[in-house]
Amino acid sequence: MRQHSKTTLGVDVGDRRSHFCVLDEAGAVVERGDFRTTPAGLKKMLAARSGATVAFETGSHALWIRHEVEAAGCRALEGNPRQVRLIYGGHTKNDRLDAENLARLARLDEELLKPVRARRDRDQRDLAGIKARDQLVRARASLANFVRGVIKPFGVRLKKCGVGTLPKRAPEQLPPELKATLHPVLETIADLSRRIRAYDRAIEKVSAERYPVTEHLREVRGVGPLTAMAFVLVIGDPARFPKSRTVGSYVGLRPKQDQSGDRDVPLGITKAGSSLLRRLLLQCAHYMLGPFGTDSDLRRYGERIAARGGKVAKRKAVVAVARKLAVLLHRMWVTGEVYDPLRVSRQRGEVAEETVAVPA
Repeated sequence: MRQHSKTTLGVDVGDRRSHFCVLDEAGAVVERGDFRTTPAGLKKMLAARSGATVAFETGSHALWIRHEVEAAGCRALEGNPRQVRLIYGGHTKNDRLDAENLARLARLDEELLKPVRARRDRDQRDLAGIKARDQLVRARASLANFVRGVIKPFGVRLKKCGVGTLPKRAPEQLPPELKATLHPVLETIADLSRRIRAYDRAIEKVSAERYPVTEHLREVRGVGPLTAMAFVLVIGDPARFPKSRTVGSYVGLRPKQDQSGDRDVPLGITKAGSSLLRRLLLQCAHYMLGPFGTDSDLRRYGERIAARGGKVAKRKAVVAVARKLAVLLHRMWVTGEVYDPLRVSRQRGEVAEETVAVPA
């Protein structure tokens, strides 16, 4: 078992150059400096520091930094920048001070950094495919909105249709003077749709081959291979959540709190964690509460909240259903239980026993 020294390094990672601060066992600064943000630069800085604890914030460089730190015989401590106010919320903020603060937090109590759990390389690659698809979807939506908006000054409004069918239905509705201008945009939308479908096929194949648990999670009506695989990849190890209810907070679907004495200010959700997974869960919630959603405990729960009236109540219903869906998926993953869409309603006597359809 590798022995770690009492030396602590804080590294403030920059895109081109990174600053570091070294603390000894007593907490005194023994060295400061910077290095090029490259594997070679980091390797040179870590030379002769085997066994040290290296604290840095998670980010786009975190994957290779963690590999280099561990290869140098050091211990990598990857902190969550959104949770460390001392780093991003101070009145005096610079790279040298950030590096020192990271080192001191790691030396005092590692939990102050809210350490991020490292994702496996394979999972990181597969998640990159989901993120690439998401970027194409957002680009396609942006182009479709552009087409709809740019023709309005000419007195034309496109008939309602899906983004995927827009390239086929839009040409005959376009103003004659804009057809040549918008034709390449419509072709690009069609090409993006083809590429998105290719990603969907690849994701479904990878999901079935590498992450068989996603098949179980897809028993929930409204959860497809994309959401199931994203959930498995973002969560990683389900055992790190002792209670399933904490998963809702992890994906940023828990309301913020600002309470002091009798003062309790209502706030929006935290939006912490993966924005991609949160967006997918919200899309599933929209489907479950929509016209194509089937009867289930989740739908009934959302309908009770939406019944309070108004657009705000409907938005709250979608968020609440998404949060409960995250908890449900984690619970199914951990226990392996067969999904019963009306289990709670049946226990309350709100539905007849024979009407409950439990998948075989």
